Amino acid sequence: MPTDATNTQETVLNIRGLRVDYPIRGRRSRREATHVRAVAGVDLDIRKGETLGLVGESGCGKTTLGSSVMRVRPEATGTIRYRDGEGRLLNALELSREDEATYRREVRMVFQDPHSSLNPRMTLRDIIGEPLRMLTDLRGKELDDRVHNIMERVGLHPEHLTRYPHAFSGGQRQRVSIARALVPGPRLVVADEAVSALDTSIRSQILNLLQDLQDEMGLTYLFISHDLSVVEHVCDRVAVMYLGRIVEVSPTEELFRAPLHPYTEALISAVPIPDPRLRGARERIRLAGEVPDPSEPPSGCPFHPRCRHATELCVTENPVPRPVGKGRVVACHHADDLDLAGITGPSDPPPGTGRAPTAQRQE
Repeated sequence: MPTDATNTQETVLNIRGLRVDYPIRGRRSRREATHVRAVAGVDLDIRKGETLGLVGESGCGKTTLGSSVMRVRPEATGTIRYRDGEGRLLNALELSREDEATYRREVRMVFQDPHSSLNPRMTLRDIIGEPLRMLTDLRGKELDDRVHNIMERVGLHPEHLTRYPHAFSGGQRQRVSIARALVPGPRLVVADEAVSALDTSIRSQILNLLQDLQDEMGLTYLFISHDLSVVEHVCDRVAVMYLGRIVEVSPTEELFRAPLHPYTEALISAVPIPDPRLRGARERIRLAGEVPDPSEPPSGCPFHPRCRHATELCVTENPVPRPVGKGRVVACHHADDLDLAGITGPSDPPPGTGRAPTAQRQE
């Protein structure tokens, strides 16, 4: 399991007060909500060289936060400060044309579905080389050499350059997506459910590849996922998101051993135990009700309608995220008094997540 990133590490991305509101069309009454708050005032830091996991149920705002970092959400407000390769602080939501080119080159994304994220009418040479043509001055042999190099690093054969995406398996297409993201030489990579669409064996190969490339290239990852068993074994820290808010941030090992927020406890209780002899040894916490409508969020703590520890204070007052111990933050009124269940020991890693070199493997 990754070790905790220390507080002395340089912060690459600093998010403060990030909000994203979507307008609701067709409401008949003025009293009805006119917008959905997909991200509701998020504060988050990502440190150089770490993998920060972002987890939560579907619809909690994980992907919206990631796409805001990528500057594809014009609705986003607040600040996203990025420290570029020269040490300058750039506000990603207010970039000049020159700084925008730097940001697009240094902050890249790997998408969930490699099939829909690749243009079927373009060859691998064009797909991987396109970011270089758009974001750098490389042309001709220099561009081809860069494309060949990154293909080899992700475990693809250069002789495949003239082929189209449909000729490759899902795992190979995801390697193409990774190559396309990394070819300009980024510093921060947003991986949005980058392995969830893959088979289990292929998923482990891609996870190993991402970790190997992180070591080789000095990358920082924002790893968005719903699969906590994967997050446990690849992330240094984890941020837990619920209804557009960050409810807990902790080093990975501490979060799984002793969660601070009841929602985190419920998520961890659903992590499968690989050993069939131990199944049933841990209580599965089943949350009451459904996730509230984000256009009409509950009063006070947004989690209180589903929380078995909720009190009158939780109903009336929304808890502010606060530090609890070294490197941990939680948004819960009663975190100091709760004794929540975690995983007493590290669970077995998903197959193949032992950091073995994978660039040479072909699916």
